[in-house]
Amino acid sequence: MNLLPDILKALDKKGYKNPTPIQEMSIPHLLEGGDVLGIAQTGTGKTAAFSLPILHRLKVNKKKTKPARMRCLILTPTRELAAQIEENVKLYGKGLALSSTVIFGGVKSRPQITQLKKGTDIIIATPGRFLELMGEGYILFDQLETFVLDEADRMLDMGFIHDVKKIISKLPKKRQTLLFSATMPSDIAELSKKLLKDPKRVEVTPESTTVEKIDQRINLVERTNKPHLLRSILQDKKIKHVLVFTRTKHGANRVVEHLEKVNIEAAAIHGNKSQNARERALNGFKKGKIRVLVATDIAARGIDIASITHVINYNLPDDPKSYVHRIGRTARAGRKGVAISFCDPNELKLLKEIEKTIKMSIPIDETHEFHGVPAKKQNHQPRPKNIKKKKTRRRR
Repeated sequence: MNLLPDILKALDKKGYKNPTPIQEMSIPHLLEGGDVLGIAQTGTGKTAAFSLPILHRLKVNKKKTKPARMRCLILTPTRELAAQIEENVKLYGKGLALSSTVIFGGVKSRPQITQLKKGTDIIIATPGRFLELMGEGYILFDQLETFVLDEADRMLDMGFIHDVKKIISKLPKKRQTLLFSATMPSDIAELSKKLLKDPKRVEVTPESTTVEKIDQRINLVERTNKPHLLRSILQDKKIKHVLVFTRTKHGANRVVEHLEKVNIEAAAIHGNKSQNARERALNGFKKGKIRVLVATDIAARGIDIASITHVINYNLPDDPKSYVHRIGRTARAGRKGVAISFCDPNELKLLKEIEKTIKMSIPIDETHEFHGVPAKKQNHQPRPKNIKKKKTRRRR
């Protein structure tokens, strides 16, 4: 695809042989400097589709980046996704002598400011912290050549779209722009019309469909039996890398506590965790030291780990589109995967919405040991009786 030899060498080390459909359709157009509107599910090779031609063009047209400037800005919704993209950029760009950095909240801003003052070829950022530093005068745009808006639909879902628009208003009119989104709601479609100039539309899968290689199944189970069903599934030692989704942060913590009581290595990742704690959990999961990672939707968006074999929806998501993003954490890089969703009687309506969105009925697994089993009674400790205090007379 006419990429630089150093880039091809990095891809070869990574074990990449053939481009994915989105890479095949996007890269030649991006190398020529054109805009792209990409509609692609997670796990389709999207990050390489935009980062490879960006690295190539930055190196071929090498320029010194002035203080507080960047030549490429990649906006993404979560810290994990920003870190994941930078990791790939460094991997693909090894030997190109191009600088990159991540800008996100949850950590001290001083090291980020120090890096910005030097000038950086590629900045990967989340909107909140980037907008904050921009307002303080640490970021200027007169050298910007390429702008990437990644996971645009998730930006909308998380309420970042107004911050994104403020940043876009400062961008130079002459630039290359790339917009990627798993779905195309009306707000994002409208934004793309204003943002892109004669873009090539690249659509690798129909909107809101799930990856075909994922074995999906529904486990009907009473709510109080969910912890026992999860433990039962994880008794299979062949299941090595499992990502479990809960609806809430507290729910994630409770699942971890339950698993640790039965000696199953697990860690939680969500918004209440510090950035260092989140990175420790992710690294432990990647290296296989932690078998089960329990996450909420927002925190898990940036997880790109090819070894995840199973995704378990401990709770069904309120937004049916999130189901697509959740199960897309498995079956990555051409592999197969399994997605098991627990569904209690109160979640049947959510299940119908999901099936309507993905345009298919998910098979119900009646073979698990808690199918049709009544709800387990909660073990409540008897409340201690109120002990009446003896009345004492005050001394006069």
